[in-house]
Amino acid sequence: MDRNAVRRAWDEVAETYAARRDPDGSDAALVGDLLDSLSTPDSADPPRVLDVGCGDGARTLANLPPGSVGLDVSRRGLDLARETVPDARLVHGEMTALPVGDDRFDAITAYHAVFHVDRERHPDVYAEFARVLRPGGRLLMTLPGGRFETVRRGWMGGRMFFSAPGRERTLDQLRAAGFSDIETTTATDPLGSSTEFVFATLGPDRAADVSETESAETDTSDP
Repeated sequence: MDRNAVRRAWDEVAETYAARRDPDGSDAALVGDLLDSLSTPDSADPPRVLDVGCGDGARTLANLPPGSVGLDVSRRGLDLARETVPDARLVHGEMTALPVGDDRFDAITAYHAVFHVDRERHPDVYAEFARVLRPGGRLLMTLPGGRFETVRRGWMGGRMFFSAPGRERTLDQLRAAGFSDIETTTATDPLGSSTEFVFATLGPDRAADVSETESAETDTSDP
């Protein structure tokens, strides 16, 4: 499936996926761990967090500080997020070319998101994460355990593309993008299965091939 087909697929299944997801569970609690790691005695303002692949917003974005930014490729998913998390800023875009400027965020969450991008583009995704994070910024994302590329027909009543290079390759790609202090943990995902997640910290030196991208937010709830 090309990126336009994936976008259409998410628009078709967004409501069903939102209805079937459990908004609680141990992977939702990981967001609290992430926020605790960002807190310092001197921090007067809440951390700026970008939720990549936010969908309807109930699982992750709703647990982030007010004013956090939710990004999704599905406009229907963003419509649902506007109802679920009305104080969030919502942006329509793709994670391979995030429509935000450099050094904007203290943390990124990406739950069940990156493996809907062609695995050959995953290094581009992680380079974009590194670009928009401030040095020392934190990443919390789903860590795919296997190596796969498939279209699952009948998924949520529609079809969906899944692609991943494998667990160790993913960890290597994160390191290549400039992430370190990598820790993994297992938690319950929205549909009741156990899934591995990774915490990582962006070092002072990003990968050399991270490109400069001007801020060009294409669809936001703010004027």
